Amino acid sequence: MKKPITVSGKRKTSIAKATIKPGKGVVRINSIPLDIFEPEIAQLKMKEPLMLAGEKYTSKVDIKVSVKGGGWMSQAEAVRNAIAKALVTFFKSKELEKVFLDYDRHLLVADTRRTEPQKPYRSAARRGRQTSKR
Repeated sequence: MKKPITVSGKRKTSIAKATIKPGKGVVRINSIPLDIFEPEIAQLKMKEPLMLAGEKYTSKVDIKVSVKGGGWMSQAEAVRNAIAKALVTFFKSKELEKVFLDYDRHLLVADTRRTEPQKPYRSAARRGRQTSKR
């Protein structure tokens, strides 16, 4: 029997920690079953790695994810990243890794883009005050 594995996924300021262990195919995000998670668009985003992996992999494991920080969509993308990483790590499958990378690289590789900090005396990160020429 395999040991539980913990993997993290990130997107913007959201951090998701996924614990995967042998089981019956139950997926919970912050103790809520994935099938009743709201909003639905975020639920579909989180289901992508599970759909790509198929029943062959997902029916054999239980995945528990805790996520915090950021907005609901960046949380969904962090969860998606964590689930995909967890499945690849747990099954050590090159085939599964290739399927994920062919579909979307950000399933396995965290998106490093962040918001630029606002500068002093400016109204936004890059926008300054408008000046009158005459």
